[in-house]
Amino acid sequence: MAALRDRLAVPVLAFGGILMAVMQTVVVPLLPDLPRLTGASASAVSWMVTATLLSGAVLTPVLGRAGDMYGKRRVLLMALGLMTVGSLLCAVTSDIGVLIAARALQGAAAAVVPLSISILRDELPPERTGSAVALMSSTVGIGAALGLPLAALVVQYANWHVMFWATTALGAVGLALAWWAVRESPVREPGRFDTVGAVGLAAGLICLLLGVSQGGTWGWGSARILGLFVACVLIMTLWWIQQRRTERPLVDLKLAARPRVALPHIAALLTGFAFYGNSLVTAQLVQAPKETGYGLGLSIVATGLCLLPGGVTMLLLSPVSARISAARGPRVTLALGTAIIALGYVIRIMDSSDLWLIILGATVCAIGTTLAYSALPTLILRAVPAGQTASANGVNVLMRTIGQAVCSAAVAAVLVHHTSLVGGAPLPTLHGYLLAFAMAGTVAVVACAAALSIPADPASRDTRRTSGRTGAHRDEALEGA
Repeated sequence: MAALRDRLAVPVLAFGGILMAVMQTVVVPLLPDLPRLTGASASAVSWMVTATLLSGAVLTPVLGRAGDMYGKRRVLLMALGLMTVGSLLCAVTSDIGVLIAARALQGAAAAVVPLSISILRDELPPERTGSAVALMSSTVGIGAALGLPLAALVVQYANWHVMFWATTALGAVGLALAWWAVRESPVREPGRFDTVGAVGLAAGLICLLLGVSQGGTWGWGSARILGLFVACVLIMTLWWIQQRRTERPLVDLKLAARPRVALPHIAALLTGFAFYGNSLVTAQLVQAPKETGYGLGLSIVATGLCLLPGGVTMLLLSPVSARISAARGPRVTLALGTAIIALGYVIRIMDSSDLWLIILGATVCAIGTTLAYSALPTLILRAVPAGQTASANGVNVLMRTIGQAVCSAAVAAVLVHHTSLVGGAPLPTLHGYLLAFAMAGTVAVVACAAALSIPADPASRDTRRTSGRTGAHRDEALEGA
């Protein structure tokens, strides 16, 4: 039985990552109908997405640090439990206030991926870690690609609460499997939890992401948005000073400032921006009415199916990305992945009217995302001590989230400034969509440059030659490098 649990640990953790991504996307098909279903305004309904984004961004580094200190399995189970409880609350209510609070609970699931990656590093032998981490990283795209069409089918043919009952059941299964199959990692970094740092980081991130996500609605020059950005700068400045002076900080800024850690974080932010532009712009473009001259007028279900090949590709290519990293190093994999994302946008700019070319371009972007996302945690794992892997990967995931939020705001700003009247309604022009593609592609090129700037791992060649070493020996070599 113990051997069976060990064999199933990787797929169980991957299932948890897929669930996390599904939970984040299932509400998207509901957004147009939720004002009618809940009796709330459209602006209030939008908080069902914003609340998940904010709580996920805040809790990911906090829960990562808690996992390093108190046990990664324990915190992983808590994150999956909060995700499941949030889904259950959504299933039993139509009150918009409760729905927003429930979606905030679901945001805790964003910590599942960094915690799982850290568990894999602690528990697996070095020769299995690369492929397992690559699979875990790709679950973000796989879950998003699966969640959208499945949720759209449920919404189209059943009561909307059924969707949340289904995700509640899946969450309960994932929680039970994780409790059964995942062992607690013995690697800990004891100390006192930095509560002041956690509160400061949470306040700063809320100001930043709230300003970014609501800028288009409230007005970028409004007092509220400007006040949020000023507050973010002040809070994060004080937080930075506090972290530098604290003996056991929430985020080790000295470690994070090293080029082998800082550059992967920058690359994560840029890759998150470039990746999110693909699904965000594709979904809007193919659903645009045919009267625009470029739109295909597809339903939300058909739109999800257009993105499905990319999700399947991410699942199939995760072992390939691990082999590239093993042979050439994760730095090369990251650079190759971001270059392929840029190539995908070149295809999108060349032709955005034929459905097969749209699917091809989106799938090429997904291939690049698979390579890039699989390389980022490997770079972090090789650059930080074993006792800080969950918190460091939590910061890396946070940077991806910030990149996605900035991409959403930037795309919205571009499309708002490039509209034309179609049937009396303002709709984005094809030129606006092409500018959005060009913007995301340019960011992918910058991410490629950042990847190539990452210093080579001084222990990587030795690690590949002696892949049979234990994880403890590998950590000693890396810490001494």
